[in-house]
Amino acid sequence: MIVLRVRVYSSRTRPQIPMPRPIVATVSIPAMRHNLALARERAPGRFVWAVVKANGYGHGLANAARGFAAADGMALVEFDGAAQLRRAGWSGPVLMLEGAFDPDDVAQAVRERLSLVVHEVRQVEWLEARAADAPIDVFLKFNSGMNRLGFGHDAFREAFGRLVRLACVGRLTLMTHFANADLVGGADQALRRFEAAAAGLPAPRSLANSAATLQVSQAHGDAIRPGVMLYGATPFGEGDARSLGLRPTMRLESRLIAVQELVPGDAVGYGSGFRAARPMRIGVVACGYADGYPRHAPNGTPVAVDGVRTATVGRVAMDMLMVDLGPVPDARPGSTVELWGETVPIDAVARASGTIGYELMCALAQRVPMRVDDGTCA
Repeated sequence: MIVLRVRVYSSRTRPQIPMPRPIVATVSIPAMRHNLALARERAPGRFVWAVVKANGYGHGLANAARGFAAADGMALVEFDGAAQLRRAGWSGPVLMLEGAFDPDDVAQAVRERLSLVVHEVRQVEWLEARAADAPIDVFLKFNSGMNRLGFGHDAFREAFGRLVRLACVGRLTLMTHFANADLVGGADQALRRFEAAAAGLPAPRSLANSAATLQVSQAHGDAIRPGVMLYGATPFGEGDARSLGLRPTMRLESRLIAVQELVPGDAVGYGSGFRAARPMRIGVVACGYADGYPRHAPNGTPVAVDGVRTATVGRVAMDMLMVDLGPVPDARPGSTVELWGETVPIDAVARASGTIGYELMCALAQRVPMRVDDGTCA
């Protein structure tokens, strides 16, 4: 016999709905649209590939597709992401930036009308083995000095000759990727190498990443491929994205969940890496490295409490980090905390932590709820 046990609650004993942990990431669709428009403004008349790899740089692929709906094409490396874009209704061009990883990917490219980067001989051979059923647009990649992907001078020209003869190859574009476009003059040598290898080859060019889009006009070619600038972070080692006219597309916020009063000599956090030199109040924030905040962020990393800039103290833990409340004397448990966003640029947090804004965006943990600001009024 099955016995069902039913627990009856009175109004006094009825369990409460648990409150969610206060951390949340907000993605701004209007900011994405603004940054895409700025990329077009910097490279007028060029085809714009919006790079949406790594789940839209951590913003969510569906959100990136909405924010960059006015792009001419979407570019990424994940074939499942390309399929997701098609299912979501994106009918425009999709470029696979690392090309096919095996012959099955070539078959998917035919089914879903994907463009393929070709950067090594096997990829040429997979195309040569295909029947001329439906043409695939191909981007032939030259290694201009980064030494990751791409053909050298002679192999590049040889691969072009093989590809241009294939009936299964549609539009053929020449491309490269710059290692140092963020430095003044850093793309000059790579451009010379590319132009020497591409001399006389009748095909359009796609060269410019975010840094080259912003400061190397001679590299704009026929199509640009902006990435991190579309998400409101700078591609340069110094400076601020706002000075470039970019708007932040992600705001990471939480709240204070506790306040501690310290006397001189009191230590904070694991390893006691911070000790109070004076009486001070610190706040405990519901955010840690399990949320994607960098564990290696040092004392003094910028943060904002109730809209006021202050700094972290102590080591970042899995679920918590601590902040100096000296500049915010009225802060209490429940006070809002911006980890990065409008008041604290993501680049400032990244620079303090010895990394780049790209990594912080992409490292946002799955457990962080994501809210979407689509620019409409409630």
